[in-house]
Amino acid sequence: MQASWMILASLFFATMSVCIKFAASHFNTFELVFYRGLIGMVIMASLCRAQGVSIRTPVPLMHVWRSVIGVTSLSAWFYAIAHLPLATAMTLNYMSGVWVAAFLVGGTLVMGRLQDASRQGPVVLTVLTGFAGVIMILRPTIEQNQLFAGVIGLLSGLGAALAYMQVAALGRMGEPESRTVFYFSIGTTIVGGTAMLFTGASDWVWPHALWLLPIGLLAALGQLCMTKAYTRGATMLVANLQYSGIVFAALYGLFLFGDLIPLIGWTGMALIIASGIAATALRKRALPQAPAEEH
Repeated sequence: MQASWMILASLFFATMSVCIKFAASHFNTFELVFYRGLIGMVIMASLCRAQGVSIRTPVPLMHVWRSVIGVTSLSAWFYAIAHLPLATAMTLNYMSGVWVAAFLVGGTLVMGRLQDASRQGPVVLTVLTGFAGVIMILRPTIEQNQLFAGVIGLLSGLGAALAYMQVAALGRMGEPESRTVFYFSIGTTIVGGTAMLFTGASDWVWPHALWLLPIGLLAALGQLCMTKAYTRGATMLVANLQYSGIVFAALYGLFLFGDLIPLIGWTGMALIIASGIAATALRKRALPQAPAEEH
């Protein structure tokens, strides 16, 4: 099921990006972050209540760390978007899957489990193949005067990987997914609201303000599905399937905005899909699980 959860999460996030594209001309970035978090917080609080899940947590510091690195990664990505070509910023952020693979294999090697590390090798290869597909679709470029922004973009991907692994750790502690997303929504609301004190707030113009509702709803659903994937599935497999979001985004661009996809882009999509299928098949055959992935 973890494959289905991650693909569904990628679809929600890609659809949210379409809504952000329409709303961005009426609201600044931090307003979108604030309303995304606020709406998500209300939805997750309601879900917790419906499920009978208390919002009190026995591991508050783990949630604080997840929120800090998650919001920091999000902010770094927004900075990269503002100072780099969009394709470059997205590629650097999507390096999170490569970072996750590096952390897991590195952790296994540090533990002295060489056999487990070699077993993870084919799955790591599928992650790298999927990332190659991302590069083929986005075809990123960077200029010499954009090196600092490039480093920030690279750190956004690193932070995202750490956040995803923290989500997996919360799952191992038995934290409900709805509570995990609730606390992350609080973090994004605080950061977005604080930034708005300096950037100001835009006037609400109807019906354009209605775009805020699907942004918050889709973000909450995407975070919930992503959290379910990372807490219930094999981390490297989920990291690989995250690349499906690029495929959905490219198809939205084609059908909604008339963006052309060259042959290399279609080839990249095929690579991402093939690597996801291969990773799923390899993960089913991998016995036993490597210690770094057990959750």
